[in-house]
Amino acid sequence: MSTTPPRRTTIIEPFKIKVVEPLAFRTPDQREENLRRAGYNLFLVPAEEVTFDFLTDSGTTAMSAAQWGAMMIADESYAGSRSFARFERVVKDVTGFSYVIPTHQGRAAERLLFSVLLQPGMKVPSNNHFDTTRANIEQLGCEAVDLVVAEGRDPRNRAPFKGNLDLERLDRFCTEHRERIPFGMATITNNTGGGQPVSLENLRGASAIYRKHGIPFFLDACRFAENSYFVKLREPGQSERSAREIARDTFALADGCLMSAKKDGLVNIGGFIALREDRWLDRLRSQLILTEGFPTYGGLAARDLEALAVGLEEVLDERYLEYRLATARYLAEGLEAIGIPTMQPPGGHAVYIDAKALLPHIPPHEFPGQALVCELYRRDGIRTCEIGSAMFGKTVDGVFRGAAMELVRLAIPRRSYTQSHFDYILEGLTDLAPKRESIRGMKLVFEPPYLRHFTARFAPV
Repeated sequence: MSTTPPRRTTIIEPFKIKVVEPLAFRTPDQREENLRRAGYNLFLVPAEEVTFDFLTDSGTTAMSAAQWGAMMIADESYAGSRSFARFERVVKDVTGFSYVIPTHQGRAAERLLFSVLLQPGMKVPSNNHFDTTRANIEQLGCEAVDLVVAEGRDPRNRAPFKGNLDLERLDRFCTEHRERIPFGMATITNNTGGGQPVSLENLRGASAIYRKHGIPFFLDACRFAENSYFVKLREPGQSERSAREIARDTFALADGCLMSAKKDGLVNIGGFIALREDRWLDRLRSQLILTEGFPTYGGLAARDLEALAVGLEEVLDERYLEYRLATARYLAEGLEAIGIPTMQPPGGHAVYIDAKALLPHIPPHEFPGQALVCELYRRDGIRTCEIGSAMFGKTVDGVFRGAAMELVRLAIPRRSYTQSHFDYILEGLTDLAPKRESIRGMKLVFEPPYLRHFTARFAPV
């Protein structure tokens, strides 16, 4: 007589490790000196001085044996390679879009699309624009407008879809500014707002509003698979459907997408634009040839296209997606247990510490998130990324305006760290909350005109 085995509560890595890389361990004094030399900006600290690297999940994936194998049979022909044909076929199958333009990464796709569609004075609505998206819009003299729901600006609110667009505000905005809106967007998942998902219902509503106003709709789809699995887990009526089916329904709502494949493409480099119609195709390809390369390689080696074709299939494996979301949940719950507040509920690709709640004694103009970023490295060699006033704050008419939230993102590289690594990190941070008053704010010493957080330099207050 057969019996159904009990459901396991432990979610394991759905892979085995075949290649390893040693971790770098440095003394506290060495880490302090590294901070000083880097102007207290972790982007400027050499990777060999970092023990746990959570700066970004972009391009930091551990690729699979199947991906490495595909790279060995790549066709590096300059034009019309079979590797492009394979890549194009997979993108069309996953997204349902008809036209595919490869780029070397997501910001190249942004620059291409925006340079073709934007003119100074235009406005682009979205739930939240992330850093490179906003910068590529603003450097063209346009405005990136964030219309995320109110719950998305509250780290403690446990609403299931905090990445949703505020549909009433979106409709009103489109009515008021229709002639200045060349296209609208939605970012899935919503990185700026804590890696929070967007519901299929909300995307349907946004799509309908954009259609009503005759505005093309683009998805920033770099984490489309994670968003699809959140929809499966959290949205009524979706639990019996596959992540692949949900992804296809998601893409069906849009006129096209931008993709940094360094996230849910499971590769170290790559991206693309995909379009439903050929409306802008010739202009985009002309720009592509000027700056990226021929339309069948777009700034990538064919081996990268091969790896990406495999990665776009692997990322929709639901055992992988279950593990991926469980990893972020485990780390977030561990931080909460030792008194370090995080964005709730946890997102899929990262854990976001609420630096405003943890460090209430540091005002926004002294960059509490940046102060915490430095403290995490100082303590345990952990490299993270500030998503707060250092990234998005501005001085307007002599008054500093801080970001809506002061977050520190621990972006988790895909298939790279194990539960033991997270347990080790949590041990090292156990006394952080009780000693929070000793952490000092930061001041800006140097900042570039765009994307300042990449190269800015700070000093302790």
